[in-house]
Amino acid sequence: MDFLKTISVAASGLKAQSGRMRVIAENIANADSTGEKPGADPYRRKVPTFTRKFDREIEASVVELGRVRPDQTAFKTRYEPGHPAADAAGNVKMPNVEPVIETMDMREAQRSYEANLNLITATRRMISRTLDMLRV
Repeated sequence: MDFLKTISVAASGLKAQSGRMRVIAENIANADSTGEKPGADPYRRKVPTFTRKFDREIEASVVELGRVRPDQTAFKTRYEPGHPAADAAGNVKMPNVEPVIETMDMREAQRSYEANLNLITATRRMISRTLDMLRV
C-alpha cells in the first residue's frame, strides 16, 4: 500500500469517528430531554453505524459513517407528578440514554480517532525521511 492510500484510509476513519462523536454528543446533550406533553415520547438514543466502501480512485476500502438508527430499547420512567409531561399516575417517560455507556462510547471513538491520526502522522514522517534520504 502506498503512502497516499494509507493517508486516505486513515482520513476516512477520522471522518467516520468524528461523525460518531457528534452522534454521541447529541445523545449526551439530550439525556434528560422529556416529551412536551403527557404521554409524549422523549428523546430516543441514536446509534451510529459504519459501512465499508471501495474507493476506486485509490483502489482501497475505506470506512464511512453509515445510517444513524434509533435505539429501540424501552424508555425509563421517573415519578414526577408536577412535571408537564407526567401522565395521570405522575410518571414521566425519560430518554433511553445511559450517560455511562455514552461516555465509554465517546472514549472508544476518541481512541480510534487518535489511532487514525497517529497513522497519518507516522506516514508523513516516513515520507519526510524518504525525501531526506533521496536528497543525500
